[in-house]
Amino acid sequence: MAIAETTHAGHGDHHGKPHGLARWLYATNHKDIGSLYLWFAFSMFIFGGVLALCIRAELFRPGLQFWQPELFNQFTTLHGLIMVFGAIMPAFTGLANWLLPLMLGAPDMAFARMNNWSFWLLPPAALLLLISFAVPGGAAAAGWTMYAPLSTQMGMGMDLTIFAIHIMGVSSIMGSINIIVTILNLRAPGMSMMQMPMFAWATLITAYLIIAVMPVLAGVVTMVLTDRHFGTHFFNAAGGGDPVLYQHIFWFFGHPEVYIMALPAFGIVSHIIPTFSRKPLFGYTSMVYATSSIAILSFMVWAHHMFTTGMPATAQLFFMYATMLIAVPTGVKVFNWIGTMWQGSMSFETPMLFAVGFICLFTVGGLSGVTLSIAAVDIQLQDTYYVVAHFHYVLVAGALFSLFAAVYYWFPKMTGRMYHEKLGKFHFWWSMIWFNVTFFPMHFLGLAGMPRRIPDYNLQFADFNAMASVGAFCFGLGQLIFLYNMISSIRHGQPAPQKPWETADTLEWQIPTPAPYHSFVEAPTLEVGENGAIKSMQGGKHH
Repeated sequence: MAIAETTHAGHGDHHGKPHGLARWLYATNHKDIGSLYLWFAFSMFIFGGVLALCIRAELFRPGLQFWQPELFNQFTTLHGLIMVFGAIMPAFTGLANWLLPLMLGAPDMAFARMNNWSFWLLPPAALLLLISFAVPGGAAAAGWTMYAPLSTQMGMGMDLTIFAIHIMGVSSIMGSINIIVTILNLRAPGMSMMQMPMFAWATLITAYLIIAVMPVLAGVVTMVLTDRHFGTHFFNAAGGGDPVLYQHIFWFFGHPEVYIMALPAFGIVSHIIPTFSRKPLFGYTSMVYATSSIAILSFMVWAHHMFTTGMPATAQLFFMYATMLIAVPTGVKVFNWIGTMWQGSMSFETPMLFAVGFICLFTVGGLSGVTLSIAAVDIQLQDTYYVVAHFHYVLVAGALFSLFAAVYYWFPKMTGRMYHEKLGKFHFWWSMIWFNVTFFPMHFLGLAGMPRRIPDYNLQFADFNAMASVGAFCFGLGQLIFLYNMISSIRHGQPAPQKPWETADTLEWQIPTPAPYHSFVEAPTLEVGENGAIKSMQGGKHH
């Protein structure tokens, strides 16, 4: 059956796009839903960032300045939950919604109404998390990991958090089903799986990860809920349960979750590096296999978060070696990106700056991860600021920088306008400098033994904490430059050419700029090279 028949014949084709509130509330167009996701993610990023600044304000000097310890713990918990489930994951889902149909020559996402539903579950869930600050006992304060027995003893803020996680999990699973079906079934004729763009591969593998692990998270928070209200004793040692059981189940979700936030970043960078190096991606096939290997290995390393729980030495050795092994496919990707840049005719527009910044800083985060994988070392560094430094290098310099790179790179295609290049470069250098001022000292704090999630600390940690707090406020301020650049460019930016980056060769750059409301009413017939590079294209009407 021709893909053309699956479009809403006579609905969107002849009446143009809907207008006003209805356009967004009942959105079934993948671009509109992608935009909703991206704006929602950015607003959550700002809110999570404000919580981070509250944390850093308190830690600027020893002693209690602003918040009671309980409120401080609520800030750390909600900061983590909002950044993971409210900012990074929805941002990648938004990009997938925007780009996948354009990259694959599909008319839209496979299940348009389910797509709408999966977005509109997110705002109520976010609202539950925000409201939890106002209920008796305040928000959840057990850390974003919500370890038992703390989480079984909190006030009703914990119940709201559990409910929010359930709703966000349903949203993620529905979005993932949509992504998988779109990629497997709606590619244009002529594009095989091993010719798909790396972003499509990364998103496909991430979607499988989400479907595998989100039910595990739902299960463990439900066990907490029944422990809290229905007298079960899953995590209560006095009733025959085991609090460490919580950690096993949570981290079986939690470790693949880290890669759910990293793999799409790898896909994005695998487009930007070749474009600005003016060379094809080096080792495309090995990149696909490396991405798959990372996904499979991510299920085999969860207990490296638990070296201090008293597991037997044999188990410690297994998880230690498995964790080191995951560095191999990750290293393959880094060397492939370097191989792409090698002897390329490189230029450093803003997307390329963020992509190169991503590679440098993500590698630092990866190396500190290898350090933490050594059980004997980890026992010293467990729950110190070294761990905080490690995962912020991976998630801020990793996921966040790649998202900035993606927004700058595809902005002309999305809006039909160019962003302000000088402001973009300023945003990069400002973020790069202050990010390192914020998080690099945390390695030293951790090595010196400063525990995480505490509002007050010993005088010996004062200098590095003051430095990190100043860095955090400057870094946060820099993200307003990004917001200003985006809004002013959408309104007054220079009109973008059809193809703003000369060597961008995937399918989305072959259609008009800005991307029309209905991109492919008929599927184009393609001749495709590796990484989705279009050699020739016939047909493919736009509306």
